[in-house]
Amino acid sequence: MIQEKKAYSITIHELAQLGREHIPAELISSTHLIYNSPAALAFNSPGAQGFGVKRAGLAIPGSVMLLVGPGCCGRNTTILSEMGGYSDRFFFYIMDETDIVTGRHLRKIPQAVAEIVEELPEKPSVVMICMTCVDALLGTDMERVCRKAESKVGLPVVPCYMYALTREGRKPPMVDVRRAVYSLLTKQIRQKRTVNLLGYFAPLQDDCEIYAILRQIGITNIQEIARCQTFEDYLNMAKANFNIILNPESRLAAQRMEKKLGIPSIELTRLYQVSQIHKQYQAFGQVLQVSIDDSLWYENAKTEVARMQNQYSGTTIAIGEMQNGNAFEMALALTRYGFCVREIYANVTEGDFVYLRHLQELSPDTQVYSNLSPSMLYYDGRKHAVDVTIGKDAAYYHTDSAHIFWDDEIQPFGYAGVLALLHRLDEALKGR
Repeated sequence: MIQEKKAYSITIHELAQLGREHIPAELISSTHLIYNSPAALAFNSPGAQGFGVKRAGLAIPGSVMLLVGPGCCGRNTTILSEMGGYSDRFFFYIMDETDIVTGRHLRKIPQAVAEIVEELPEKPSVVMICMTCVDALLGTDMERVCRKAESKVGLPVVPCYMYALTREGRKPPMVDVRRAVYSLLTKQIRQKRTVNLLGYFAPLQDDCEIYAILRQIGITNIQEIARCQTFEDYLNMAKANFNIILNPESRLAAQRMEKKLGIPSIELTRLYQVSQIHKQYQAFGQVLQVSIDDSLWYENAKTEVARMQNQYSGTTIAIGEMQNGNAFEMALALTRYGFCVREIYANVTEGDFVYLRHLQELSPDTQVYSNLSPSMLYYDGRKHAVDVTIGKDAAYYHTDSAHIFWDDEIQPFGYAGVLALLHRLDEALKGR
């Protein structure tokens, strides 16, 4: 008898029992062959919807980028360059076999940078050199190459690395590109009422309460790189009294800024549990030794949660990782709001166990799948029907369900993020 082939999965209960030190290899991408998962639907690096290394490297106002690599490495860059504002900011050095074998391209890069600067009608603020896995394997000292280019053109030339090989290391691409983006800031006199929001390459939603809360405690200048209009605006980020880290991938950049510029940092987590958002704001106030009144937003969010719970309790959901949130934290929040989370598609990290412990009590039978496991080839969404999905990957697996991609570039955060998500859920379920 032929045994039916199935996609690997594990229940929340089983995963929690194993503990953070015994995460199954199937849920760790570095331990097995990586399946070309639905993340490819984004035509970008997994988890970097809209902002892979190349576009993120252009977050500095007035910057341009030279991508150095084989032609295949630039294929999705040609799509990106068609987006508004990017067509005249990308340039390519296409490596051939001789370059790869001899390293000849390293001598040509400074000249290529000079030609770009000469041809542009307006001098750029900085030239970013984006390197691929080829130079990682060659062991290229790109810092040295960039210094040569700087001496040739008289403006900053900064390397950033599109190295998929480092994804499981200490400095994966989306972590290191954040370090690179803030590396040009130089020490300035810090301003007491100025703060930087670090984490994303697009701004937070305009109605996010964090802006009002910061003004409530006396912060008058709130800076985000996505809202910098000029290179001068960008340089002024060095005047911040402190940084607020909104995405763990910005920790390295914040550490470098503290060491180089003397700017300390505080970390806030994107959450969808209303009670935890409230606790986080209160803890934030205690650290700053100020009183934070978030009662208006807190009560408004609780009212909306109660309405959704009354209307949609028992609604089944599948949650993917290709969305603006932590899949396990979001699952815990929605479970507490009365939804039934049937499946989660995400790799597991040690940090997720803070949510898994609670999910074990509330939804022990929820199944966890890995997007990157080759066994997902055998997954059949028709046998696992749900009412609604969150995330483009979850939508791929459940074509007949209502869908919320929840991967907009404008970033949800705080109570405003919860309300926006619940509003989208309401719209999707009403449209079924």
